[in-house]
Formats: sequence, C-alpha cells, structure tokens
Amino acid sequence: MKKLFTVIGILALAGIIIYSQRATLDARLMERGLEANLGSDVVNEMEDGLHLALCGAGGPMPAPNASGPCVAVVAGKQLFVVDAGTDGVRNLGRMGYQVGNIQGVFLTHFHSDHIDGLGEMGTLRWAAGDNDSPLPVYGPRGVERVVNGFNESYAQDFIYRNEHHGDMVAPMSAAGLKAMPFNKPPMGELALVYEGGGLKVEALTVEHDPVDPAVGYLFTYKGRTLLITGDTTKQENIQKFSEGIDLLVHEALAPNLLMMMHEAANKVGNKIMAKITVDVLDYHASPVEAAETARDAGVGHLLYYHIVPPLVVPGQEALWLNGAGEIFPDYTVGQDGVSFSLPAKSDEIIMTRKGL
Repeated sequence: MKKLFTVIGILALAGIIIYSQRATLDARLMERGLEANLGSDVVNEMEDGLHLALCGAGGPMPAPNASGPCVAVVAGKQLFVVDAGTDGVRNLGRMGYQVGNIQGVFLTHFHSDHIDGLGEMGTLRWAAGDNDSPLPVYGPRGVERVVNGFNESYAQDFIYRNEHHGDMVAPMSAAGLKAMPFNKPPMGELALVYEGGGLKVEALTVEHDPVDPAVGYLFTYKGRTLLITGDTTKQENIQKFSEGIDLLVHEALAPNLLMMMHEAANKVGNKIMAKITVDVLDYHASPVEAAETARDAGVGHLLYYHIVPPLVVPGQEALWLNGAGEIFPDYTVGQDGVSFSLPAKSDEIIMTRKGL
C-alpha cells in the first residue's frame, strides 16, 4: 500500500509540474509548427514530373468544399496557377505551397468567379516572395483591361505596404500584376503561351458564348500531359487536343440538378434564380459529355472541376454524374485540395491528396 501511495504521489507531482509548464510546452510546440510551416514548400518534396492540385474546385455558387475555380500546376520546380477564384490562393497556402513562388497565372476567360481572387493572389505573392517584378498574368486579348483594373484598385494598398514594410518586403517594382496577352488561336490550332524549364503551355480555343475569348490550356513536361478546359460546352477541339493525354481536367454542370433548382425557384417565386438556372445550361458541358470526351480521346484519367451545382447533400454525387461513370470509369469528382502527380518518364497517374 505504501508503494502504491508513493507511485500516486510521483504521478501527481509529475502532473503538477507538467501543468505548471503547459504554457512553455505550448509555446515550444507552436515554435516548431511555425518553423515547419514557414520553412517548408511542398514543391520541394515532389519528384520530377507534372503535378496538379485543385486550389478551387467549384464555380460561382458558394460551397463548403469547393472554392472558386483555381488549379495549381507544378512542372519540375515551377509553380503556375490557372484561374484565380475566391479563396484559391489561401487554399494553396493550406496545402503547403509557397505563394511567393508563383511564376505566373493563366486565365481561361474573364468571368468574375475565375478572376475575383487575382488581386489577393498578386498581393500575397508580392509580400511573401523574393520577387523583383509583378506577377505575370497570361490571357487572351482583354487580359490587359482586367490587369489594369486590379492594379488601379490596389494602387493605394501598394503605397501603404511599401511605406510600412519597406523595399525589402514590398518593393514597388514587384507590386501588382503584369498582363501577358496573346491572340486566341483558331479552332483546330494551338497557340504557344509559355515555354521554359522543360515546360510548354499552349492555349486552345473553347466555346463559352457569349463569353469570348475563352480558352483552355495544354501543359506538356517531360513526356507528361494535362489539359485544363476552363468553362466550355462539349467541344471537338478539346477532344482533338486531349488525344492520349494523361489527365483531362474538365468543367461540368449537371442539367438534371439545375432543372430541379429551376422548378424549386419557380415554386417559391424566385424569378431571378429560375431564369439563371436555365440561362447557364447552354454554355457548359455536362458530366456525361465530359465523360464522352475523355472516352473518345483516350485520356488516362478525368478530373471534374468547376462543379455546378455544389455537392452538399449525401448521395448528390451520383445524381450529379447521372451515369457518367459508366461511360468513363477512370474519373475523380474534384473538391478543394484534390491533387495528382504525373512522374516524369513514367505513365503513372497518382492521386496524392483527396482534399484539404
């Protein structure tokens, strides 16, 4: 019994000591966490190849696991982003990417949900990186107006941050965005937009009328390929340039679910939503159409993104697909954080992350 009391006493004393030191322990844990986060970059952990992460899997409708359209592409150690939807840049940080290392943004078109995070992306890249020039923003003609608008709206903020932090953190030479316009290629042709470090990025025209211009992007690096469609209807042009590629990242909208929303909006007298749910049907591809494109092009894997409407109810994914999985079974329905790796000189397609 005496030994038992002794043991209990030692444990109690240890508990008191630990409790009294809890603030110090918490501080040490926080220090280690900060050091790990501030000193790490997920890109440095990737093997050589072509890598993709959804920093935003959704469209214009709010969703719990699908931020605005945003796709990160890594080729070797080069980090690029396609479109800059809401929360995309913050999701990059959550996934361990160093935002200051973004080398450029490629815009598919100028709808608000694809560009509304662009100003924040440029600012965080400016303040968090060691750059001496603005963030390049590639896009078809019209990108100049978009970039000029963001630069004008952030002009006062540039001054504040430079005056507060100085040139070491926020040099005015690197503030904001720089437009890198190109001509939309004719149907059936590609336009070379960027080439460097073994990576080639080419634009292809898609149809998103009345939105014009609208393009997708084909990335090629050391024998690996992926294509990001942007917003589009089902297109022979997409199928043509997706022939035999490793990964097709295709937007999709489910007409059956939009019609359910349309009927519900009519019942409650929401005329605006009733009209919108019909208007959007004619300039997006359905999951079934995207699956047909993937099948006919013989792609390695199909990743759905720009998911409309948001998938928020259990069992909704099956309704959204509407049989698309039977047409092309090698697919993933995207959500924020979903990531794939295409190692160089290999034919592997590896899902490296299922979400945030």
